[in-house]
Amino acid sequence: MDISCAFATSLDTPQQIAIAEELGYRRAWCYDSPALYPDVWMTLALAAGQTSTIGLGPAVLIPSLRHPMVNAAAIATLAALAPGRVSAAIGAGFTGRYTLGQRAMRWADVAEYVRVVRALLRGDEASWEGTVIRMIHPEGFVAERPLSDVPIVIGADGPKGYAVARELGDGVFGAGNPPVGDGLPEWRGLLAFGTVLQDGETPGDERVLDAAGHAFAVLFHALYERGGAAGVDAVPGGQTWREAIEEVPEDRRHLAIHEEHLVTVTERDRPAVAEGADVLATMTLTQSRTDLRSRLDELAAAGVTELVYQPAGRDIPGELERFIDAAGS
Repeated sequence: MDISCAFATSLDTPQQIAIAEELGYRRAWCYDSPALYPDVWMTLALAAGQTSTIGLGPAVLIPSLRHPMVNAAAIATLAALAPGRVSAAIGAGFTGRYTLGQRAMRWADVAEYVRVVRALLRGDEASWEGTVIRMIHPEGFVAERPLSDVPIVIGADGPKGYAVARELGDGVFGAGNPPVGDGLPEWRGLLAFGTVLQDGETPGDERVLDAAGHAFAVLFHALYERGGAAGVDAVPGGQTWREAIEEVPEDRRHLAIHEEHLVTVTERDRPAVAEGADVLATMTLTQSRTDLRSRLDELAAAGVTELVYQPAGRDIPGELERFIDAAGS
């Protein structure tokens, strides 16, 4: 099983990706949520200039944010800057859409977008919005087509997304639970959060919450957006969190829900996260070195071929080092 990393993209991310390369991570994925993070393609281009071996890619691109030609040209540009190292994940959207007050996209629309991007990267003509489009870049402007060495991975966690992955994906990228099901691509990535517990530490300790509390906060975000009050109230700390977020006017609540999403624990989120901190050990990789190694073995046995760890908190380089050290021990 490959050990890769992901980043809630920041201005420090290119340097952190260079550190990840030195530590031996297989790939670095950068989140694409324009209302929260800097531009993913600028970040990846800067990372390409600071690295030479680590894989690079966005995870996940959301079709509604950019015309397919824009993402195809960006993929081809990054492929020219980092030959043989580029992958791209495409999905229906979470924060990239919810922060704009929109729900996740229809999977049928995602599938059509993937087909068009694939055609463009092959150098073929494609039809989009009633007109014919094709990459007509002169030699030396982007990587030469066909770009058959750029895998397209589908970010999915349910049956409709898995169907798109079966038809169109070189891989499938899940969050929370390992991708499972007949006919899925062999490349099965899983996004994971957490921190390596040091001797005597507990999930409620301040350092642990700083490094891993964001993973519990995102559970509140997702359950509330997708299931409303009943969904979020069912988890420890959920009612506390919901009552705080519902003090925000409804027309701006979608902004408050996702503040510092996967970056840190906000002051609004902190009481609820502290209340449910014991859950961190079961829902994330917030475990001792020994328990973490055992959990990674279980995930590999379940079919995960790429574990994608997202560090957070005040010491991201340290989190990267501690995690891969424990994973490889």
